[in-house]
Amino acid sequence: MRQEPDRKIVLEDGQEYRGFSFGADGERVLEIVFNTSMVGYQEILSDPSYTDQAVVMTYPLIGNYGMADGDYESARPAIGALIVREYCDEPSNFRSVETLGSVMERYGIPGVSGIDTRRLNRSIRDFGSRKALVTDISTTLEDGLARLRAASLPHDAVSRVSCTSIREAGDASARFHVAAIDCGMKENIVRSLVRRGCRVTVVPWNTPAEEILSLRPDGVFLSNGPGDPQDVPDTIRTVRALIGRVPIFGICLGHQILSLACGASTYKLKFGHRGGNHPVRDLETGRIEVTSQNHSYAVDAESVAKTPLSVTHVNLLDGTVEGVRCEAERIFSVQYHPESAPGPQDSAYLFDRFIRNMEG
Repeated sequence: MRQEPDRKIVLEDGQEYRGFSFGADGERVLEIVFNTSMVGYQEILSDPSYTDQAVVMTYPLIGNYGMADGDYESARPAIGALIVREYCDEPSNFRSVETLGSVMERYGIPGVSGIDTRRLNRSIRDFGSRKALVTDISTTLEDGLARLRAASLPHDAVSRVSCTSIREAGDASARFHVAAIDCGMKENIVRSLVRRGCRVTVVPWNTPAEEILSLRPDGVFLSNGPGDPQDVPDTIRTVRALIGRVPIFGICLGHQILSLACGASTYKLKFGHRGGNHPVRDLETGRIEVTSQNHSYAVDAESVAKTPLSVTHVNLLDGTVEGVRCEAERIFSVQYHPESAPGPQDSAYLFDRFIRNMEG
Protein backbone atom coordinates (compact mmCIF):
# COMPACT_ATOMS: atom_id res chain seq x y z
CA MET A 1 0.00 0.00 0.00
CA ARG A 2 1.33 3.40 -0.98
CA GLN A 3 2.22 5.68 1.94
CA GLU A 4 0.26 8.92 2.20
CA PRO A 5 2.20 12.24 2.41
CA ASP A 6 2.74 13.24 6.04
CA ARG A 7 4.95 16.35 5.81
CA LYS A 8 4.85 19.54 3.77
CA ILE A 9 6.88 22.62 2.90
CA VAL A 10 5.18 26.02 2.78
CA LEU A 11 7.00 28.94 1.13
CA GLU A 12 6.27 32.55 2.05
CA ASP A 13 4.93 33.22 -1.45
CA GLY A 14 2.19 30.62 -0.93
CA GLN A 15 3.71 27.59 -2.68
CA GLU A 16 3.17 24.21 -1.03
CA TYR A 17 5.04 20.92 -1.51
CA ARG A 18 3.72 17.69 0.02
CA GLY A 19 6.06 14.79 0.75
CA PHE A 20 7.15 12.08 3.14
CA SER A 21 9.00 12.46 6.41
CA PHE A 22 12.36 10.99 7.38
CA GLY A 23 14.82 12.00 10.06
CA ALA A 24 13.43 13.89 13.07
CA ASP A 25 9.95 15.20 13.77
CA GLY A 26 9.18 18.84 14.43
CA GLU A 27 8.30 22.11 12.75
CA ARG A 28 10.95 24.57 11.53
CA VAL A 29 11.02 28.05 9.93
CA LEU A 30 14.18 28.17 7.82
CA GLU A 31 15.81 29.80 4.82
CA ILE A 32 15.39 27.49 1.84
CA VAL A 33 18.41 27.03 -0.49
CA PHE A 34 19.63 24.44 -3.00
CA ASN A 35 22.86 22.51 -3.51
CA THR A 36 23.93 21.13 -6.91
CA SER A 37 26.44 18.54 -5.66
CA MET A 38 25.99 14.97 -6.89
CA VAL A 39 27.78 13.49 -3.85
CA GLY A 40 28.71 14.69 -0.38
CA TYR A 41 25.38 14.80 1.45
CA GLN A 42 27.12 13.78 4.70
CA GLU A 43 29.52 16.71 4.45
CA ILE A 44 26.61 19.02 3.58
CA LEU A 45 24.59 17.74 6.53
CA SER A 46 27.50 18.39 8.92
CA ASP A 47 28.77 21.69 7.47
CA PRO A 48 28.05 24.43 10.06
CA SER A 49 27.57 26.95 7.23
CA TYR A 50 24.09 25.42 6.66
CA THR A 51 22.83 26.40 10.13
CA ASP A 52 19.18 27.54 9.99
CA GLN A 53 18.82 26.51 6.33
CA ALA A 54 16.65 23.93 4.59
CA VAL A 55 18.84 22.46 1.84
CA VAL A 56 17.19 21.09 -1.30
CA MET A 57 19.41 18.62 -3.16
CA THR A 58 19.24 18.85 -6.96
CA TYR A 59 20.63 15.32 -7.37
CA PRO A 60 17.61 13.02 -7.04
CA LEU A 61 18.88 10.03 -5.00
CA ILE A 62 20.21 10.78 -1.49
CA GLY A 63 21.25 8.36 1.27
CA ASN A 64 22.39 5.50 -0.97
CA TYR A 65 25.92 5.23 0.44
CA GLY A 66 25.02 5.77 4.09
CA MET A 67 27.08 7.62 6.69
CA ALA A 68 30.77 7.00 7.48
CA ASP A 69 32.46 7.87 10.76
CA GLY A 70 35.37 9.71 9.10
CA ASP A 71 33.38 12.02 6.81
CA TYR A 72 31.76 14.46 9.24
CA GLU A 73 32.68 18.16 8.97
CA SER A 74 31.51 18.95 12.52
CA ALA A 75 30.84 16.95 15.65
CA ARG A 76 27.22 18.09 15.84
CA PRO A 77 25.34 18.82 12.57
CA ALA A 78 23.43 22.12 12.70
CA ILE A 79 21.63 22.11 9.33
CA GLY A 80 17.97 23.09 9.54
CA ALA A 81 16.41 20.46 7.24
CA LEU A 82 17.20 18.30 4.22
CA ILE A 83 14.82 18.04 1.24
CA VAL A 84 15.29 15.34 -1.43
CA ARG A 85 13.50 13.71 -4.33
CA GLU A 86 14.20 10.12 -3.31
CA TYR A 87 15.57 9.02 0.06
CA CYS A 88 17.37 5.65 0.32
CA ASP A 89 17.14 3.97 3.74
CA GLU A 90 19.10 0.83 2.72
CA PRO A 91 22.61 2.09 1.83
CA SER A 92 25.26 -0.04 0.13
CA ASN A 93 28.80 0.98 1.12
CA PHE A 94 31.43 -0.92 3.09
CA ARG A 95 32.30 2.27 5.03
CA SER A 96 28.73 2.98 6.09
CA VAL A 97 27.92 2.58 9.79
CA GLU A 98 24.35 3.94 9.80
CA THR A 99 21.70 5.55 7.62
CA LEU A 100 21.31 9.23 6.84
CA GLY A 101 17.84 9.20 8.40
CA SER A 102 19.04 7.77 11.71
CA VAL A 103 21.72 10.48 12.03
CA MET A 104 19.15 13.18 11.25
CA GLU A 105 16.79 11.76 13.85
CA ARG A 106 19.53 11.75 16.49
CA TYR A 107 20.40 15.41 15.90
CA GLY A 108 16.84 16.67 15.52
CA ILE A 109 17.02 17.39 11.77
CA PRO A 110 13.77 16.90 9.81
CA GLY A 111 13.81 15.57 6.27
CA VAL A 112 11.27 15.65 3.43
CA SER A 113 11.35 13.27 0.45
CA GLY A 114 9.13 12.52 -2.50
CA ILE A 115 8.56 16.09 -3.68
CA ASP A 116 9.25 17.60 -7.10
CA THR A 117 12.71 18.96 -6.28
CA ARG A 118 13.23 20.15 -9.86
CA ARG A 119 10.21 22.45 -9.58
CA LEU A 120 11.26 23.64 -6.12
CA ASN A 121 14.86 24.32 -7.16
CA ARG A 122 13.73 26.27 -10.21
CA SER A 123 11.50 28.33 -7.95
CA ILE A 124 14.49 29.17 -5.73
CA ARG A 125 16.54 30.01 -8.82
CA ASP A 126 13.84 32.27 -10.27
CA PHE A 127 12.56 33.96 -7.10
CA GLY A 128 15.51 33.62 -4.73
CA SER A 129 16.09 32.13 -1.29
CA ARG A 130 13.30 32.88 1.16
CA LYS A 131 11.63 31.71 4.33
CA ALA A 132 10.08 28.25 4.33
CA LEU A 133 8.08 26.29 6.87
CA VAL A 134 8.76 22.56 7.25
CA THR A 135 5.68 21.21 9.02
CA ASP A 136 3.12 18.45 9.42
CA ILE A 137 0.76 17.70 6.52
CA SER A 138 -2.22 18.80 8.63
CA THR A 139 -1.05 22.44 8.71
CA THR A 140 -3.27 24.56 6.46
CA LEU A 141 -1.81 27.00 3.99
CA GLU A 142 -3.32 29.92 5.92
CA ASP A 143 -1.78 28.76 9.22
CA GLY A 144 1.54 28.11 7.53
CA LEU A 145 1.71 31.57 6.00
CA ALA A 146 0.76 33.14 9.34
CA ARG A 147 3.61 31.30 11.07
CA LEU A 148 6.05 32.43 8.39
CA ARG A 149 4.95 36.06 8.74
CA ALA A 150 5.34 35.90 12.51
CA ALA A 151 8.81 34.31 12.40
CA SER A 152 12.17 35.92 11.67
CA LEU A 153 15.43 34.18 10.84
CA PRO A 154 18.04 34.43 13.64
CA HIS A 155 21.30 36.38 13.38
CA ASP A 156 23.36 34.56 16.01
CA ALA A 157 24.30 31.45 14.03
CA VAL A 158 28.09 31.93 14.32
CA SER A 159 27.99 32.14 18.11
CA ARG A 160 25.94 28.93 18.22
CA VAL A 161 28.28 26.82 16.04
CA SER A 162 31.70 28.19 17.02
CA CYS A 163 33.77 26.38 19.63
CA THR A 164 33.42 27.71 23.17
CA SER A 165 37.02 27.10 24.26
CA ILE A 166 40.47 26.76 22.69
CA ARG A 167 41.40 23.38 21.23
CA GLU A 168 44.56 22.04 19.61
CA ALA A 169 45.18 19.85 16.55
CA GLY A 170 48.38 18.53 15.02
CA ASP A 171 51.85 17.83 16.34
CA ALA A 172 53.18 20.17 19.03
CA SER A 173 56.57 20.12 17.28
CA ALA A 174 55.13 21.10 13.89
CA ARG A 175 57.04 23.69 11.88
CA PHE A 176 54.20 26.22 11.76
CA HIS A 177 51.65 27.32 14.34
CA VAL A 178 48.30 28.56 12.99
CA ALA A 179 45.62 30.27 15.06
CA ALA A 180 42.27 29.45 13.43
CA ILE A 181 39.28 31.67 14.25
CA ASP A 182 36.31 29.31 14.33
CA CYS A 183 33.15 30.85 12.89
CA GLY A 184 31.72 27.42 12.09
CA MET A 185 34.81 25.74 10.67
CA LYS A 186 34.78 22.54 8.63
CA GLU A 187 37.05 19.85 10.02
CA ASN A 188 38.71 19.22 6.66
CA ILE A 189 40.24 22.71 6.88
CA VAL A 190 42.03 21.66 10.07
CA ARG A 191 43.08 18.38 8.46
CA SER A 192 44.41 20.24 5.40
CA LEU A 193 46.59 22.49 7.57
CA VAL A 194 47.84 19.62 9.74
CA ARG A 195 48.83 17.62 6.64
CA ARG A 196 51.05 20.54 5.62
CA GLY A 197 53.02 20.55 8.84
CA CYS A 198 50.95 22.94 10.96
CA ARG A 199 49.91 22.85 14.57
CA VAL A 200 46.45 24.43 14.70
CA THR A 201 45.06 26.27 17.71
CA VAL A 202 41.32 26.74 17.17
CA VAL A 203 39.87 29.76 19.01
CA PRO A 204 36.27 30.99 19.40
CA TRP A 205 34.82 33.52 16.97
CA ASN A 206 34.96 36.44 19.45
CA THR A 207 38.55 35.98 20.66
CA PRO A 208 40.30 39.42 20.85
CA ALA A 209 43.33 40.15 18.67
CA GLU A 210 45.75 40.50 21.59
CA GLU A 211 44.73 37.11 22.95
CA ILE A 212 45.37 35.56 19.54
CA LEU A 213 48.77 37.27 19.26
CA SER A 214 49.69 36.03 22.74
CA LEU A 215 49.59 32.51 21.27
CA ARG A 216 52.54 33.58 19.05
CA PRO A 217 51.09 32.13 15.82
CA ASP A 218 52.98 32.11 12.52
CA GLY A 219 49.68 32.80 10.75
CA VAL A 220 45.97 33.31 11.35
CA PHE A 221 43.21 31.45 9.53
CA LEU A 222 39.65 32.80 9.17
CA SER A 223 37.09 30.02 8.79
CA ASN A 224 33.88 29.54 6.91
CA GLY A 225 30.58 29.84 8.78
CA PRO A 226 26.87 30.61 8.51
CA GLY A 227 24.91 33.80 7.96
CA ASP A 228 25.59 37.44 7.21
CA PRO A 229 29.23 38.49 7.78
CA GLN A 230 28.02 41.79 9.23
CA ASP A 231 26.47 39.81 12.11
CA VAL A 232 29.96 39.29 13.61
CA PRO A 233 31.39 42.81 14.19
CA ASP A 234 33.62 41.46 16.99
CA THR A 235 35.41 39.17 14.54
CA ILE A 236 35.76 41.99 11.99
CA ARG A 237 37.39 44.21 14.62
CA THR A 238 39.74 41.39 15.62
CA VAL A 239 40.84 40.83 12.03
CA ARG A 240 41.32 44.56 11.46
CA ALA A 241 43.69 44.63 14.45
CA LEU A 242 45.62 41.60 13.15
CA ILE A 243 46.26 42.91 9.62
CA GLY A 244 49.92 43.75 9.13
CA ARG A 245 51.01 41.85 12.24
CA VAL A 246 50.67 38.28 10.98
CA PRO A 247 49.87 36.49 7.66
CA ILE A 248 46.13 35.85 7.25
CA PHE A 249 44.20 33.38 5.07
CA GLY A 250 40.39 33.39 4.89
CA ILE A 251 37.87 31.00 3.35
CA CYS A 252 34.17 31.71 2.58
CA LEU A 253 32.79 33.71 5.55
CA GLY A 254 36.44 34.37 6.42
CA HIS A 255 36.87 35.93 2.97
CA GLN A 256 33.95 38.25 3.59
CA ILE A 257 35.18 39.16 7.09
CA LEU A 258 38.68 39.98 5.81
CA SER A 259 37.21 42.15 3.06
CA LEU A 260 34.97 44.00 5.53
CA ALA A 261 37.94 44.52 7.86
CA CYS A 262 39.81 46.17 4.98
CA GLY A 263 36.93 48.54 4.19
CA ALA A 264 35.02 46.68 1.44
CA SER A 265 31.30 45.94 1.61
CA THR A 266 29.16 42.82 1.14
CA TYR A 267 25.68 42.07 -0.17
CA LYS A 268 23.28 39.12 -0.28
CA LEU A 269 23.03 37.05 -3.45
CA LYS A 270 19.66 36.11 -4.93
CA PHE A 271 20.06 32.39 -4.24
CA GLY A 272 23.72 31.99 -3.31
CA HIS A 273 26.36 29.59 -4.58
CA ARG A 274 26.14 26.00 -3.30
CA GLY A 275 27.63 22.99 -5.03
CA GLY A 276 30.82 21.25 -6.09
CA ASN A 277 31.01 22.45 -9.68
CA HIS A 278 31.41 26.26 -9.77
CA PRO A 279 33.98 27.55 -12.30
CA VAL A 280 36.33 30.29 -11.06
CA ARG A 281 39.03 32.13 -13.02
CA ASP A 282 42.37 32.99 -11.43
CA LEU A 283 43.02 36.47 -12.85
CA GLU A 284 46.78 36.19 -12.36
CA THR A 285 47.30 32.93 -14.28
CA GLY A 286 44.13 32.72 -16.40
CA ARG A 287 43.62 29.21 -15.05
CA ILE A 288 40.03 28.07 -14.49
CA GLU A 289 39.38 26.11 -11.31
CA VAL A 290 36.32 23.99 -10.62
CA THR A 291 35.40 24.79 -7.02
CA SER A 292 33.16 23.77 -4.13
CA GLN A 293 31.05 26.62 -2.74
CA ASN A 294 28.48 27.35 -0.03
CA HIS A 295 27.54 30.95 0.70
CA SER A 296 24.68 33.47 0.54
CA TYR A 297 26.75 36.68 0.55
CA ALA A 298 29.41 38.15 -1.71
CA VAL A 299 31.97 40.96 -1.62
CA ASP A 300 31.05 44.02 -3.68
CA ALA A 301 33.61 44.37 -6.50
CA GLU A 302 33.47 48.17 -6.70
CA SER A 303 34.08 48.51 -2.97
CA VAL A 304 37.31 46.49 -3.21
CA ALA A 305 38.84 49.25 -5.36
CA LYS A 306 38.71 51.58 -2.33
CA THR A 307 40.78 49.20 -0.16
CA PRO A 308 44.38 47.89 -0.17
CA LEU A 309 43.01 44.64 -1.61
CA SER A 310 43.02 43.53 -5.24
CA VAL A 311 40.65 41.00 -6.79
CA THR A 312 42.42 37.74 -7.66
CA HIS A 313 39.57 35.39 -8.65
CA VAL A 314 36.13 35.82 -10.25
CA ASN A 315 33.15 33.52 -10.69
CA LEU A 316 32.57 32.67 -14.37
CA LEU A 317 28.82 32.17 -13.88
CA ASP A 318 27.95 35.62 -12.54
CA GLY A 319 31.21 37.62 -12.32
CA THR A 320 31.18 37.87 -8.52
CA VAL A 321 34.39 38.32 -6.52
CA GLU A 322 35.89 34.95 -5.54
CA GLY A 323 39.26 36.01 -4.14
CA VAL A 324 41.21 39.03 -2.86
CA ARG A 325 44.78 39.68 -1.77
CA CYS A 326 47.13 42.31 -0.38
CA GLU A 327 50.70 41.19 -1.04
CA ALA A 328 52.27 43.86 1.18
CA GLU A 329 50.33 42.72 4.25
CA ARG A 330 50.56 38.98 3.39
CA ILE A 331 46.79 38.54 3.54
CA PHE A 332 44.48 36.80 1.08
CA SER A 333 41.15 35.01 0.97
CA VAL A 334 38.82 33.09 -1.33
CA GLN A 335 35.05 32.73 -1.39
CA TYR A 336 35.13 29.02 -2.26
CA HIS A 337 36.40 25.91 -0.42
CA PRO A 338 39.86 24.64 -1.43
CA GLU A 339 39.64 21.94 1.26
CA SER A 340 36.47 20.45 -0.30
CA ALA A 341 35.89 16.78 0.44
CA PRO A 342 34.42 15.23 -1.51
CA GLY A 343 34.86 17.66 -4.32
CA PRO A 344 37.32 19.19 -6.78
CA GLN A 345 40.92 19.51 -5.60
CA ASP A 346 41.86 22.24 -8.09
CA SER A 347 42.40 24.88 -5.38
CA ALA A 348 44.42 23.01 -2.75
CA TYR A 349 47.45 25.11 -3.75
CA LEU A 350 46.01 27.97 -1.70
CA PHE A 351 47.02 26.22 1.52
CA ASP A 352 50.57 26.04 0.12
CA ARG A 353 50.42 29.80 -0.56
CA PHE A 354 49.52 30.34 3.09
CA ILE A 355 52.52 28.20 4.12
CA ARG A 356 54.83 30.33 1.93
CA ASN A 357 53.48 33.50 3.52
CA MET A 358 54.27 32.10 6.96
CA GLU A 359 57.77 31.11 5.80
CA GLY A 360 58.30 34.75 4.84
